[in-house]
Amino acid sequence: MKLLLDTHILIWAAFTPARLSTATQSLLMDVGNELFFSPVNLWEVAIKRALGRRDFQFDSRILRRSLLQNDYQELPVTSDHAVAINQLPGIHKDPFDRLLIAQSTVEGILLLTADPTVAQYPAPVKLV
Repeated sequence: MKLLLDTHILIWAAFTPARLSTATQSLLMDVGNELFFSPVNLWEVAIKRALGRRDFQFDSRILRRSLLQNDYQELPVTSDHAVAINQLPGIHKDPFDRLLIAQSTVEGILLLTADPTVAQYPAPVKLV
């Protein structure tokens, strides 16, 4: 199964895996699953770090390097993803989450999220 991680799940997996449920840890450790991150994740980290958010005080370059070293695949953002945002209902206003939802929808990849609002979308999204 292909899994795209939202930014919080990605951060917790990289830095504080104890915050993840046992079921989520199992999904991430299952060698049969392909794990993906998006440039959107790194963009969100960089912007929120620059804004001084305490939960984003780490370098996105180090996060990227760690993800690649741990066999995560990068899912590039395409124009298909950008235009797919137009088809999403206005459930959530966060541009980072909306682009991740569009990517998961276009690519048919399950998005793992800790955000109950994101999980309301009629898309391949799983609340973990």
